[in-house]
Amino acid sequence: MTGRRRAVPDGSGDDRAGRARSGGLPGLRTLLSGADLPAVVDELERMDAAPRAGAFALLPHPTAVRVVQMLDTDLQAELLAAMPEDQVRRLVADLAPDDRARTLAGLPAPLTERLLGGLSDAERRKTEAVLAHRPETVGRWATPEVVSMPDTATVGQALDAVRADTGDAEMLYVLPVVDEQQRVVGVVSLRRLLVSDPGLALSAVMREPITAHADDDQEVGANVVRDHGALAVPVLDDDGRLVGLFTVDDAMRVLQIEEDEDSARSAGMERLRRPYLATSVLALARSRVAWLFVLLVAATLTVNVLDFFEDSLEQVVALALFVPLLIGTGGNVGAQAASTVIRAVAVDDVRFPDLPRVVGRELVTGLLLGAALAVVAYVPARFFTDGQVALVICLSLVVVCALAATAGGMIPLLAKRVGVDPAVVSAPFITTFVDATGLVVYFLIAGVVLGI
Repeated sequence: MTGRRRAVPDGSGDDRAGRARSGGLPGLRTLLSGADLPAVVDELERMDAAPRAGAFALLPHPTAVRVVQMLDTDLQAELLAAMPEDQVRRLVADLAPDDRARTLAGLPAPLTERLLGGLSDAERRKTEAVLAHRPETVGRWATPEVVSMPDTATVGQALDAVRADTGDAEMLYVLPVVDEQQRVVGVVSLRRLLVSDPGLALSAVMREPITAHADDDQEVGANVVRDHGALAVPVLDDDGRLVGLFTVDDAMRVLQIEEDEDSARSAGMERLRRPYLATSVLALARSRVAWLFVLLVAATLTVNVLDFFEDSLEQVVALALFVPLLIGTGGNVGAQAASTVIRAVAVDDVRFPDLPRVVGRELVTGLLLGAALAVVAYVPARFFTDGQVALVICLSLVVVCALAATAGGMIPLLAKRVGVDPAVVSAPFITTFVDATGLVVYFLIAGVVLGI
């Protein structure tokens, strides 16, 4: 694995980053002298478009190549669009094929074609091979620059191949072993090669490969890397042939992207495609407004319920006092359950066959929460109204909390089953659902207890 990727800065880097943020462009020059790439990227992301382009132009070419790989796709496209095309050609030519493919995918098609045409035949073929895979799949992240070995080779021959690498291969710590049809039959680590007899056959020291499929969703592949603690996994096509390697640094980047997306959707909005300070106010509004329109329509359910039970409210006005308390509590309980289960689904702790267990656990959890809240709520409820209405409130809290927790645990699993991202079934949607059903429960219990 080369040093082309973003690394975590040490303490001195944090200090330099702080000076840069307070010192603007002079601070950026100081960062460049220290080669603190993560801090340089952080500083660029905080700038507006014009200063960012000017600051990026100050970077030495090798630094610019490494920095552009670390920026979000939208910022890459914005910066490259502001540069002369000859400089863009030189920069793109020095990117790794997988990084180059993701960068080109964010540029206008005519510019992409021109840039591809300016590459050497070998680099163009490798880049086009990555671009042939669908966006957000493992294939888009797989580096085709791999040192692979035939299964007939020896340990000594594998070590010679590693030494002969000119620096193009991104990952040398994991070597795929392939048969005559380029199907992966095993992997061997560089460490294992170094401690083995050079005369041994690779088949004697290789291990069973952990692999990902090129068409797998990028999050699925990243979870494979993370769950197995792998530095890299071979990526295969439909016939089991080697496509490339999915490295741990790319896997961590994918998981960060997916986590950002899930967090945004669970809050009822779309993930920002660039850092917050680099996002326009219009883009911020656009990322939120569509979901708010949907939730506004969904919230009319609550209005319809209140309208239906208007007569009950007129007979016992005190019931209206506790509507915000009831629906707010139910919504919070449902949101907590949904967030917990969405996270469990994301890390594969919970699967659809576990639905009955999840429903049972959340139902009991909701009942316990409702009972605890009912005990606490009885005293203030009794202070504002009579004992019967207080009883209605307490019973409603128990039922609503049980209903909210059960819905919050069940809906993400059902969404996953039908192919919808569980994060899309976000807390605001569940809150809206619980608001409406909770009010129905509230007024039905009031009708039974109060006889209205």
